[in-house]
Parts: sequence; structure tokens; C-alpha cells
Amino acid sequence: MIKHRGFPGRLPGTDFQFTLRRANPKGATPIVRRERFADRKPADRRADAAFVSALFVQFGTEPFERGNLDAGRLSWLFGREVLPFDDPFDPADYEARLVLDERAARVSFPDAFDGTWWA
Repeated sequence: MIKHRGFPGRLPGTDFQFTLRRANPKGATPIVRRERFADRKPADRRADAAFVSALFVQFGTEPFERGNLDAGRLSWLFGREVLPFDDPFDPADYEARLVLDERAARVSFPDAFDGTWWA
């Protein structure tokens, strides 16, 4: 499992996790598309925006390996702002590659691109 150096481990001041410390010996938790409903808590929406911002700062629109990125946080974005890059895509593989859809991310999280999240 690749560890993305420089990627924030969590949203500062919260327990919203962005990365894992070590690989699960039983295998990676599968990434699944989770529905985001309009009544989600503001803290959850801030965590999503901060995660998108961190992805953009770290990788831009280039493909990246899942590695130590948290499956739960990726699942909130999967299929919309974060898309599978490889075909076939294995959602339970630490080496699976993903890509940030910048256009969709800017529509969903416009404040994630103003440069204030990880300044």
C-alpha cells in the first residue's frame, strides 16, 4: 500500500479521517458509491470539501493510486467527483487507480478550490 506523503491525515480539529496508518491484513475495504442526501450535517459537507481540496492539491486531475486514502471518505465522492481510472476497476485493491473529475468537483464543492483549506 502506497502512503501519500504530505496528504492530510484528517480534517483539522475533527475526527474525520482522510488516510490510514497501515494496510488491513484482511484486504482493503471496498469503495462503494454512497448517496449524499440534502440533510447531511454541515460538518460532513466540510469534510468532503476539504478532502476534495486535498485531492486537488496533491494530485490535480492526474490519476492516483488509492493507497492509504480512507475508503469511507472516498465512497462519499465515488462515482461523482472521484472516478475509477482503470478498467476493470477493483474497488477492494489498494493499488486501484482513481482520478478527480475537476468539473464535477467544482460544481459540488466550489469553495474547495479557493485555496484556503490547506494554506
